[in-house]
Amino acid sequence: MIDERIYQQFCEIGRDLFDSNMISSHGGNISVRLGDRVIIKRRGAQLGRLKPHDLIETQIEKNDSGVALASSELLIHRTIYQMTPALAIVHCHPRTAIAFSLSRDEIVPIDNEASYLLKKVPVIWEEFASGTPEMAKNLATTLQSYKIVFLRGHGSFATGQTLDEAFHWSSTLEESCQIALAAKIINEPFIEYRGMSEGYKKW
Repeated sequence: MIDERIYQQFCEIGRDLFDSNMISSHGGNISVRLGDRVIIKRRGAQLGRLKPHDLIETQIEKNDSGVALASSELLIHRTIYQMTPALAIVHCHPRTAIAFSLSRDEIVPIDNEASYLLKKVPVIWEEFASGTPEMAKNLATTLQSYKIVFLRGHGSFATGQTLDEAFHWSSTLEESCQIALAAKIINEPFIEYRGMSEGYKKW
């Protein structure tokens, strides 16, 4: 039986992701690590309308009876937990950030908050963008150095000690991309206002 407090956390973050237009009706995924086990969204469940039976608990290292109903991206979440100190993962499909990921290898924020919190977000690419061991290892390796990583054309994977923290990085990235898009539309010369601004590109 999954703790009611964990269920409430999943419900709140899942609904926030949907209300923020960072996932479609059935898109995205979230999970938490509890020792040698992981709790993850059920395959096909709607993050914005989670029910208690939509949370699946299974082992991190090997399959058990829970794995049959778990998300198709369970492998990715397991690999990240195995290779990083993360205790929570938020995977979503932020629309503006997806658009930016199609034309660049890293997303470097221009706004103050995301510059401070994220510095830059690497954009990685795999031929098959969902559920392969190669992609899982690539994501987990990159997340050893970054809070959030973007899979080109697909979405972001953010880690944290809590779901709230991972959601924070995810929403900060999308807000930053929306600001960058607005600046492009305004199309006026950018006035650099940040001290040591070159460091954001090199970090």
